[in-house]
Amino acid sequence: MGEDRPGAGAEIRVPALKPPAERLYGRHRTHRLRPRQQKLLEQTLPRLRFDPACAGNPLLAFAQLRANGKVWGEIRHTPLWLEVGFGSGEHALAQITAYPEVAYIACEVFENGICSLLSRLVPDGGEADAPLPPNLRLWDGDARTLLRLLPDASLDALFLLFPDPWPKGRHAKRRFVHPSLLPLIARVLRPGAEWRIASDDPTNQQWITEVLAAQSLFITPPPGTTRPRGWPPTRYEAKAIAAGRQPLYWSLHRL
Repeated sequence: MGEDRPGAGAEIRVPALKPPAERLYGRHRTHRLRPRQQKLLEQTLPRLRFDPACAGNPLLAFAQLRANGKVWGEIRHTPLWLEVGFGSGEHALAQITAYPEVAYIACEVFENGICSLLSRLVPDGGEADAPLPPNLRLWDGDARTLLRLLPDASLDALFLLFPDPWPKGRHAKRRFVHPSLLPLIARVLRPGAEWRIASDDPTNQQWITEVLAAQSLFITPPPGTTRPRGWPPTRYEAKAIAAGRQPLYWSLHRL
């Protein structure tokens, strides 16, 4: 469930509520990893990986927030945000920098993207011991698995920015915005929580529009055509605009 890839698709038809296949599709890497990237995955990623044992009480994974002067009583009221498919990590990095009081879980399975974010967090040679942001944890597995582990109403915000559109009609079951997944997503979002979605792919845009029109779990205003204030940019958005594609930006709220 990564970043948008352009492509022409067939006519959109929202299918019946058949769950997507329980497997991940797409690339996990584009080329052989360089030595620095391998170190980041072997030494830095384990230090930031979200512990599934904490899923029932996810803020336990952010106990290091105490280093910023917080005590456990304060941490229990820390907002929890989740990003699905963080790409190269620009958005996640911007958010944890702008909102140090937020606990942020960023999901990505694409190893090159994970390395891109990790390389921004630690200097060369500091993979094993350089300080890391206390308010960031990474999940390098299927985001749907993590959603199933999280408690009800545990998330204050969810981000899905420029996901892979899977533009062919037969690939619709692979899309994250899917009728069968909406109840799961709604379960983990607290009432009033925001779900931000962005896409530049026309097929995916039409699909998202039709899926959202058929549900009653979220307030769904029409999407914007310019990035709203407070939404950090990403390089995928910049590439889409440079190529002449028009992104759409949805801001949903859990009923």
